[in-house]
Amino acid sequence: MTEHVLIVGGGREIPGLIREVGGPGTATTILCRMDLVPKIRKPGQHDRVLALRSDAPDEEWIALAAAVHARHPFTRVGTFGERDQDRAAAVAAALGLPCHSPQTIAWVHDKDAMRRRLAEAGVDDTPGGRVADVAELRAFLTEHGTPCVVKPVQGAGSFGVSVVRSVEEAEAAFARAARDFGLIPDAGVLVERFHEGPQFSVEAFSEDGEHEILAVTRKFSDPVGFVELGHVVPADLSAEQTDAVHTYVRRLLDTFDIANGVTHTEVVLTEAGPRVIETHVRLAGDEIPYLVQDVTGVDLVDCVVRQTLGRPVLPDIRKTLADPSVDRSPEAIWFAVPRARGTLTRVDGLDEVAARPGVVAAEALLGAGDVLGDLDSSQSRAAFVRARGVDAGEAVARARQAAAALGFVVTVSGDDAAGDGRDWV
Repeated sequence: MTEHVLIVGGGREIPGLIREVGGPGTATTILCRMDLVPKIRKPGQHDRVLALRSDAPDEEWIALAAAVHARHPFTRVGTFGERDQDRAAAVAAALGLPCHSPQTIAWVHDKDAMRRRLAEAGVDDTPGGRVADVAELRAFLTEHGTPCVVKPVQGAGSFGVSVVRSVEEAEAAFARAARDFGLIPDAGVLVERFHEGPQFSVEAFSEDGEHEILAVTRKFSDPVGFVELGHVVPADLSAEQTDAVHTYVRRLLDTFDIANGVTHTEVVLTEAGPRVIETHVRLAGDEIPYLVQDVTGVDLVDCVVRQTLGRPVLPDIRKTLADPSVDRSPEAIWFAVPRARGTLTRVDGLDEVAARPGVVAAEALLGAGDVLGDLDSSQSRAAFVRARGVDAGEAVARARQAAAALGFVVTVSGDDAAGDGRDWV
């Protein structure tokens, strides 16, 4: 059967790969917000690109998709990023096509709804809820105690997240979470108990209700704003801890009715067992899919592409995970965050760092002209290094030491006479 895939939102290289992997006769239509159009790679390779204002109602998205569907029927719906997954689910439901359900997306995107669903299912009883103002936040802290985490109800990239360890910190935390970050305006503010313990992400792939855990990733975050500074795959866990995390995440995915696709679930391993931070029905960021591919042999991007085209992937995933020829040495990534504040002129040392033992990649994330400010989101990070080692500790040490060797030349004043200041990680 000839496939016609409706891609809702962006997806970086994935839309092009769908056409390439699908082969002759595969058609693709992109339906997205207007601001995403300039970011579409090779738009001319697609059959059509349809764009709407970001504030267009769901009914308009559905009507536009239905008009195309009437003339050139869609066989699949694909959605690959956080933005507009709700629109993709609504369109798919209206057209009778497979996709995550609107209810699943609501549970995943809205952290308050996520908490309520998990509590109702008996999976996770972490206290939490929306707060409308500082007074409600203070009341929650008084009732449930501290520490608590305060964050936007919807969001990503650690925007607006802070840990409150006393009632006196409530006002600043609420203001931080309520800021308009240009991602999801008026998302609302959520407060929930902060769980002490190491943090991990779990990369999984689901097919027809079966969930295969590919990797548990240890993550290292800034202790103030929880911006992620590094990751290592696989996490150094005991067999008992690994089984507990796997069991918990599979139960969570079942609770959200996630039947197909890639998921990225963040958890804390507490003394009482795993507790979820949040989950996503998309690929992980921070280069984690590449760490997973290097360590397990499974190309998650390719799996997403093939499953979007209606092809089974779980048997191949399991075959690769059992392949004894794959080098499963741990791999880590560490991000460089310059201490200087000003305008970045250049990044020094990338080639030298890339030649170090065990280093897999060294890349700049920011370039000349970018402004360096406080570490308030993942977009504050300036470069990264990926490295492998004989164990997780060595991989992290190599990546971290290499990132620390990078240099950043920063203009610290608008006055040219002030010259450039050199800052090292």
